[in-house]
Amino acid sequence: MDGVFDQLLTTAFLATFIRSTVPLLLTALGGLFSERSGVVNIALDGLIIFGALAGAVSTKLLEPSLGAAAPWAGWLFGMLVGGLIAWIHAVLSIKYRANQVISGTAINLLASGVPAVLLTALYGVSNESPKVEQALPLWGVGELRFSPPVYFAFLAVAVTWYVMYRTPFGLRLRATGEQPGAAASMGVNVRRMRYSAVILSGVLAGTAGVFLSIGNLDSYVRNISAGGGFIALAALIFGQWKPLGVLAATLLFGLLQALSIVLGGEDILPPTLVQALPYLITILALIFTGRSRAPKALGTPYEG
Repeated sequence: MDGVFDQLLTTAFLATFIRSTVPLLLTALGGLFSERSGVVNIALDGLIIFGALAGAVSTKLLEPSLGAAAPWAGWLFGMLVGGLIAWIHAVLSIKYRANQVISGTAINLLASGVPAVLLTALYGVSNESPKVEQALPLWGVGELRFSPPVYFAFLAVAVTWYVMYRTPFGLRLRATGEQPGAAASMGVNVRRMRYSAVILSGVLAGTAGVFLSIGNLDSYVRNISAGGGFIALAALIFGQWKPLGVLAATLLFGLLQALSIVLGGEDILPPTLVQALPYLITILALIFTGRSRAPKALGTPYEG
């Protein structure tokens, strides 16, 4: 037990904690934009996977021509693909008024099969992409060296808070998610606001995927998200759909994931229980936040 506490006080554990938090934070912030506009985004996990796949594959393909710039282009492609997949969810949910949960679930199902098909067509294997020669650079000191998406994630919290509460865009976005009819009567284009919010959620979740594939690892691997999109969705609810609440919730869940990694190397708890710990705490968090006040128009198609 003393060995566990000693590990918790090291910079190595702090680095693991931060790396565990970042993909959850980016994805939850993306979900915040989507859901504050009134569109449920169950597809967050699939968006992470598509972003991770696009980042790794595009980086590998562009390395011969771009060299060290290839991972930066891969980050851009991951963001674009995440935004594109989110746009599909937006079209189904906003234009065709499809059930938003079913639309998001369909994207998650696509994310479980499309990567294997694409990897088989490109490389003859279905479970991982070839390792890139140049991943995103690491900035920092000693063990606290991180790829750029880490710094981007924490900066995004401040930017999100400012945009949400100090800009006309944020005011319109919140009005769209609360009272879309009233917002439309004041000249707000509700559909355009929802499209932009859902696409932005895909860009941020795609960045989370890029971090996982070429910011933390050096390739795409099957199930790279490890259910992180669903944990991020729980963090969004636990954080009351507010930027600072989302930050606190993702820090908590990131800490639990880091603890599960540390405890996994000890014989204190059964390995299966250690692996399930973050998910069990996520379920408990949702139970105790069952009365969270969601945006009033969340999940309701706009018919104006």
